[in-house]
Amino acid sequence: MSQAAQAMIQLDRVTPAFGNTLAVDDVSFHVDAGEVLGFIGPNGAGKTTSMRILSTLDTPTSGEAWVDGFSVIDDPDRVRKRMGWMPDGFGTYPNINCEEYLDFFARSYGLRGKNRIRAIKNVMGFTQLNQLSKKPISGLSKGMKQRLCLGRALIHNPKVLILDEPAAGLDPRARIELREMILELAAEGKSLLISSHILSELAEVCDRVAIIEKGKLLAIGSVESLLQKDAVHSDGEEITQFEVKFISESSEAIQWFNSRSDVELVSSTTDSILFNGAACQKKQSEFLAELINSKIEVYEFGEKQTSLEDVFLSVTRGEVQ
Repeated sequence: MSQAAQAMIQLDRVTPAFGNTLAVDDVSFHVDAGEVLGFIGPNGAGKTTSMRILSTLDTPTSGEAWVDGFSVIDDPDRVRKRMGWMPDGFGTYPNINCEEYLDFFARSYGLRGKNRIRAIKNVMGFTQLNQLSKKPISGLSKGMKQRLCLGRALIHNPKVLILDEPAAGLDPRARIELREMILELAAEGKSLLISSHILSELAEVCDRVAIIEKGKLLAIGSVESLLQKDAVHSDGEEITQFEVKFISESSEAIQWFNSRSDVELVSSTTDSILFNGAACQKKQSEFLAELINSKIEVYEFGEKQTSLEDVFLSVTRGEVQ
């Protein structure tokens, strides 16, 4: 509980069971104040179940979870006052406009008088829904509905936000605008847990990323550490992955690479080779000079750029439950 008291979101060995299926299997992680944690995994991995537990909608079979130091099991009312929940789909009501929708939820959170009016005004300004305040929800685009759902989660000014697939179905401009809002909320000190299948978006906004599959947490860390390509030889020398491309067919180059003991061939195509070599810049320069002097026609040489998608594919196996 010591870490839970410091973290804004904390899961400790959470395991909800549905019959013989462990939707989440002994999962633990935390999110600090002002931190954005990306929660990624294939469909059915346990992301939404974990978020529903944090949102007090489901109860774990074992383990415990806290939001701002309050137990989601023992103090659900206090948790709800401190947490904003944005599900991947949200219900709307017929014959109601945006302002009325937000007003309903402001009243549900106990906001009254000037405080309620101020909260609605602030949320509509932040989500840029001012000009649509009187527009029926049924007439909103997907992007505007997502903004309204985020506004609903923000209406009581919570310290913690849990967003399940907030960018799903959005066009490029709407995704960019959502990303800017997420960064602004984090800058205000709010803690955010975000699930998404758009990994390139998460890499740009998240401080850390947690990867879950088949209910088990497989990896967690900063985006930089998960994208780290450096490895260590048995002698302690750092290595990294490179890609080299040739004008001519690569068979001669493959033979040359196989003759060397200072590199490890990873894969090859008809005009390129992927290999592990020394991370030291001086050794890189010397190696490239030798490669060019071998008369092999090189037109591109550099470190292989790894993406969060690459990390995800290397960590997960595509298993479902």
